[in-house]
Amino acid sequence: MARKAKKRRYSRSAGSDVESEMRRYKKGTAKSGRGGRGGRVKSRKQAIAIGLSKARKKGKKVPKKASKRKTAKKTSKKKTTRKSSKRKSSKR
Repeated sequence: MARKAKKRRYSRSAGSDVESEMRRYKKGTAKSGRGGRGGRVKSRKQAIAIGLSKARKKGKKVPKKASKRKTAKKTSKKKTTRKSSKRKSSKR
């Protein structure tokens, strides 16, 4: 069987945006928040997220953010028969 060629999920230019953000992170100049007014970026994941966010704003090919899926739980209602036990009152 012939294998299908996998599609690129991210554009190369989006990768370059992430790459430049990682350089800023490693240098220690990457800042978070609106206009870079927040604190210093402390994690690699955060730096990648900022790079992808910048790429999205420029209109580059980046997959949508993972949305919080509401999983419908299958609840099987079992009828439980409870024995009604009356407590014996002890007289003192």
